[in-house]
Formats: sequence, structure tokens, C-alpha cells
Amino acid sequence: MKTMTCRELGGPCDLEHRGETADEVIKAQDAHLKEAEKAGDTAHQPARDEMKGRWRHPKRSMGWYTQVKRDFAGLPEA
Repeated sequence: MKTMTCRELGGPCDLEHRGETADEVIKAQDAHLKEAEKAGDTAHQPARDEMKGRWRHPKRSMGWYTQVKRDFAGLPEA
């Protein structure tokens, strides 16, 4: 199990997301950003807009995805 924060994934806060894979952590970040958007949290809106763009244009977003996978791989097990 590894941990990445919202901030490490491009967001504005230090909420920790835990997962066995980078994909699990990315999905947790996506859910967190969706919840923040629904709650009217404007600080998270730019990160939410970026995430929406990544889901809509996955080929164009491969650089971000590849970097997150590398960062995740370099983290210690918690």
C-alpha cells in the first residue's frame, strides 16, 4: 500500500490517497475532486478541470499519467 496526496497529483490540498497501484490512487483523486466540485470547493476546481480533460483526452495526457506511475513506483510501501 502506498500513499500520494492530492497536492502530489496536481490538487491544492494534502488529503492522502492510498492504494496498491497508481491507478487506484488516481481513481481516488478523481473521486476526491468530484466531491470537492459538488461541495462548491473552488480551490479544487482547476485540478478537477484538468482531470476531466485527462479522462476526455487520454492519449494527450499520457505524460502526466506516466509521471504519476513513476512517482508512485518510487514511493516506499506504507
